[in-house]
Amino acid sequence: MDEYHKIIHIDMDAFFASVEQFDTPEYKGKPLVVGGRGPRSVVAAASYEARKYKIHSAMPMTQARRLCPTLIIIPPRFERYALVSRQIMDIFHEYTDLVEPLSLDEAFLDVTVNKPGMSSATLIAEEIRRKIWEKTGLTASAGVSINKFVAKVASDINKPNGITVILPHEVGDFLKKLPIQKFYGIGAVTAEKMKSLGIHHGADLLQFDLPALIHHFGKVGAWYYDIVRGIDHRPVQTTYERKSFGTETTYSEDLYGEEAVRVALEKVCEELWRRLEKKPAAGKTVTLKIRYADFTTKTISKSYAAPIENLESFLETAQQLLQKEFPLKMGVRLLGLTFSNLQAESSVTLPIPFPSDKDNTENNQ
Repeated sequence: MDEYHKIIHIDMDAFFASVEQFDTPEYKGKPLVVGGRGPRSVVAAASYEARKYKIHSAMPMTQARRLCPTLIIIPPRFERYALVSRQIMDIFHEYTDLVEPLSLDEAFLDVTVNKPGMSSATLIAEEIRRKIWEKTGLTASAGVSINKFVAKVASDINKPNGITVILPHEVGDFLKKLPIQKFYGIGAVTAEKMKSLGIHHGADLLQFDLPALIHHFGKVGAWYYDIVRGIDHRPVQTTYERKSFGTETTYSEDLYGEEAVRVALEKVCEELWRRLEKKPAAGKTVTLKIRYADFTTKTISKSYAAPIENLESFLETAQQLLQKEFPLKMGVRLLGLTFSNLQAESSVTLPIPFPSDKDNTENNQ
């Protein structure tokens, strides 16, 4: 394995919910979610006991309550989660400085060369999982392999509280047998499109050459061509270039009428611009997200050759995108804006290089 990188992906198990169960022992073994109690609240995290009721993150809280009338609902405590996250990240740094956090509860580690001088990435992953348990009382799952993509997929195989190791000579067979929806970066919509083309497992995806994948999926087809062959040259990055800033608002009551939606969008613009002013960043792409009363979600983007440098231009672009949705077919539940294609450094890379440098419109149910 010496000629390969040794990459570990650590993913905490139901992190927010597990912290709440640890801090309040009477919640252990009970269905619990983290989130708000309002009529438009959504589930931020669900314990494994809640998942048995088919409750998952981003589900409307009203639906979660219907699925499990005895559900325990806890408001989020982000300062507490951040504190536990720092303890976990400190453990990672005992082994390597090549740590790439993806969020509070997961990270990639490159342990090809590591501080203790251990030859086995598997033993390092097991030690890390043990130390996390001893220090925080929480469990973590791990994937160990030759690159970030395979390690990320592997970490999800034996959740919760498990480890999956994919050795170099095992990567090909592992990916051939993997259901297409288990490939990290292939979402539900893309998976359904692939299945319509006869692609159900990695072995099916291997039958498509590069031109065919680009024809069916655009530029991201090249990514699919590589990952099914176990090719991922992305390094574990300790510094990050942020690709976007965004904010969104879910309304307690649906918005009706052009004027009401325009006023609401202006407030979203101003909120995001206040955040942008604190960062040395200017972007070329604005994306509007609009979710309707029936939960249909639509995104519309517009890109420019030069960065948008003032609030007036930002507002104008956002309103132009919104204009495409009039007349409204139904009430608006959520409005969001994202500012991307940034021209200055900030933080957090996208995990997969999906194209974002052109106008696009996408509908998701």
